[in-house]
Amino acid sequence: MNCDILLKVAQKCYLPMNDLLLQLIRKYKKKFKVSFSISGVCLEQFEQYAPEALDSFRALAETGCVEFLGETYYHSLAFLHSPEEFKVQVALHAKRIHELFGQKPVVFRNSELIYNNDLARFVEGMGYAAILAEGADHVLGWRSPNFAYLPTPCSKMKLLLKNYSLSDDIAFRFSNRGWSEYPLTAQKYAKWLHNAAASSDVVNLFMDYETFGEHQGESSGIFDFMRALPEHVFAQPGIKFVTLSEAAKQLTPTAKLDVPQFMSWADAERDLTAWNGNDMQCDALEALYRLEARVKASASPDLLMVWRRLQTSDHFYYMCTKWFADGDVHKYFNPYGSPYDAYINFMNVLGDFELTLDQSAPADAVPPPAAAKKAAAGPRERKTKAADAAAKKTGAVAKKAGATTKKAETAKAEKKPAPAKSGTAKKGAAGTQKKPAGKATTKASAAKADAGKTAAKKTAAAKKPRKKAEPGA
Repeated sequence: MNCDILLKVAQKCYLPMNDLLLQLIRKYKKKFKVSFSISGVCLEQFEQYAPEALDSFRALAETGCVEFLGETYYHSLAFLHSPEEFKVQVALHAKRIHELFGQKPVVFRNSELIYNNDLARFVEGMGYAAILAEGADHVLGWRSPNFAYLPTPCSKMKLLLKNYSLSDDIAFRFSNRGWSEYPLTAQKYAKWLHNAAASSDVVNLFMDYETFGEHQGESSGIFDFMRALPEHVFAQPGIKFVTLSEAAKQLTPTAKLDVPQFMSWADAERDLTAWNGNDMQCDALEALYRLEARVKASASPDLLMVWRRLQTSDHFYYMCTKWFADGDVHKYFNPYGSPYDAYINFMNVLGDFELTLDQSAPADAVPPPAAAKKAAAGPRERKTKAADAAAKKTGAVAKKAGATTKKAETAKAEKKPAPAKSGTAKKGAAGTQKKPAGKATTKASAAKADAGKTAAKKTAAAKKPRKKAEPGA
């Protein structure tokens, strides 16, 4: 399945869009810039199934106008459950980015743009110059995402925020014929960027890279839109393209921003409930990370690799039961008929994995980490509810054995274990920046191999609350 999906998306999105970006960089004499964020598992799949796609990213890297952001290698939720595992995965990812593209990431974006003060402090300690997060309304209040901020616990790392309104105009609304702004033309969108930049410092556009050709098909005109966009952006005074690292270097934080609670870019709530909002998801996450000490004690590279691939956030995203407000988004590349199927399949795979692990690192031979001990001492009622709910929906009986749900006989006969390896969609970001007074150039930045991004930097010092426009890309 990984191969089929990757090959399809490579033909529809990665190859044609990368070729278009390369043309734009050459046409505008390296004034057009982009940043990418690509997980390690996605890079692995490029190498295995679509080496021509990887070559196209290398060609972009060689222009000097494209940068690659740091993230977790396995596109995981590791920081929420094991900061030390998170640190290892970020280092693995940085190493792979350097090997493939000759770059050392200096800007970080966590999986799903999950962010809070604790993460900011931790990432600053790892040496990153800036971090990208969602410009969520419930965090910003009256403030605008179109400025650089200083995370409350940090002394120097800058916080750059995604303008979700303008990003979503491309990512989600571009081909919506019921949208009041349909059709969205490059000229109209460039004016929106100019208006946003006039009262701010930077406009960060961040979206799934599959927006271009997959979510918004070629017939929608998305490639023609992108081909025309730079010309109209450059026609607007005071705007230029910059990468995220350039934006971070050039901008001074306008204020401190306190984010004590986790936020993300997912769904209407912009919180963590897309991955841990129900009992099934919490059960699966707890069971997975409970095995950490044993997996690492086994000293088996193969077991460690499988365990880390099981951490990919998509596994838990597919278990989400928020089908009404955000259901269509949760169906992207989803191989399951229901979230209950996703839960049972994952726990079956995890159960088999634990049986294999027992041979290398028996449970009674490895003391669990403190967090796991605490969880084990608590009531098991939530886990039982999760298993019962899944069994009722699918007709399968999920049997419990310790911390892991074992294969139900009926589910075992009906369900095929999901592949342990799960790729993550690449994202990109682009931004338009208002240029400083006295300069006549325009700059913009794009970041992410799972979405595209642009930064818009302002030329004036005046600040005004951002206009609530929700573009999609």
